[in-house]
Amino acid sequence: MSAGSTFPVDARGWVEGARHLPSPNFEARPAGAIPTLIVVHNISLPPGEFGGSGVTDLFLNRLDCDAHPYYDTHLRGVRVSAHFVIHRDGALEQFVSCDERAWHAGLSNFFGRERCNDFSIGIELEGSDATTFEAAQYRTLASLVVALRARYPIDAVAGHSDIAPGRKTDPGPHFEWPRLQRDTQLADQYFPYLYPQHAR
Repeated sequence: MSAGSTFPVDARGWVEGARHLPSPNFEARPAGAIPTLIVVHNISLPPGEFGGSGVTDLFLNRLDCDAHPYYDTHLRGVRVSAHFVIHRDGALEQFVSCDERAWHAGLSNFFGRERCNDFSIGIELEGSDATTFEAAQYRTLASLVVALRARYPIDAVAGHSDIAPGRKTDPGPHFEWPRLQRDTQLADQYFPYLYPQHAR
């Protein structure tokens, strides 16, 4: 099934059809930087549990780090964000304007270009490395990728593991890259997973 552009991006970088939850964790992109890369992640809080408010609370700096041992050990004082979260039912939330720099990639390198946050859009799928993703998530993701490419000069779609190999593993072994490629009808050149050395 081909994805249509059902999530148009407005002049301020916000996607129509998404629930807008503005995060304080963002900054301006460097002068002259525009989004050319989409980075796909997975996330679940607590790890492996779906449907709660943990991810939203983390991105809005309101996560109660006393509520779970993982939060206390790994997330206390952490300030992160992504542009988008796609939930298990396909619902789309946006936390940062696509025109701004979200804090999702960390230390990263894409074909020799460092600081991927400067020129990328981060999309988090509610999930984990041990879990298959839902059909509704693929549908939303494909439509979103098509819409972002219509608005910005996107020339690649990569996983967090592609830009931070050895440090990150998401979106994980269950993510179906060929499915996303088929549904977006993008050429091979857009997908580093096809190349033996990936993005590095």
